[in-house]
Amino acid sequence: MELFIVLHNVSSTQRIIDFAKLAFNMNINYFIITKVGGVGAQAGIPEVSKLAYKNNKPFIVLPDLKDAIELFKPESVFIFTQVAERIFNKDLIKDKNRVMFVFSGNEVGFNKLELNLGEPVKVEGLSNEISSVALAGIVVYCIINDGKILK
Repeated sequence: MELFIVLHNVSSTQRIIDFAKLAFNMNINYFIITKVGGVGAQAGIPEVSKLAYKNNKPFIVLPDLKDAIELFKPESVFIFTQVAERIFNKDLIKDKNRVMFVFSGNEVGFNKLELNLGEPVKVEGLSNEISSVALAGIVVYCIINDGKILK
């Protein structure tokens, strides 16, 4: 399965770097950042580009989430937010070849238009929003380790 991890709508340099370090240590096909702004664009992107080059990892920056979906053409797009009704589990990706996981890069989360670009899902057992880095770590670790935590 090809796995694409997207960090969407981020302006924090530290969040970009932390997320990249996580993504580059997981078995994913691409780390994608969309809708990056502010200091994150000025300082975070160059730093992550260096990390990607040093670690020989694929990394791309795109203007918007729609661009990532159009470019990579995933079979399924899962937008992780704890306000979703559907619970994510490994069965949702069982027969998929190209899957995109999207995480919010800010505290506000996703707007309605962004939520319509994929399937909003949440991780069972988490009552509130947690940082995108922590959430991505939980999800990807469970996928890589055959869903030992997720059902």
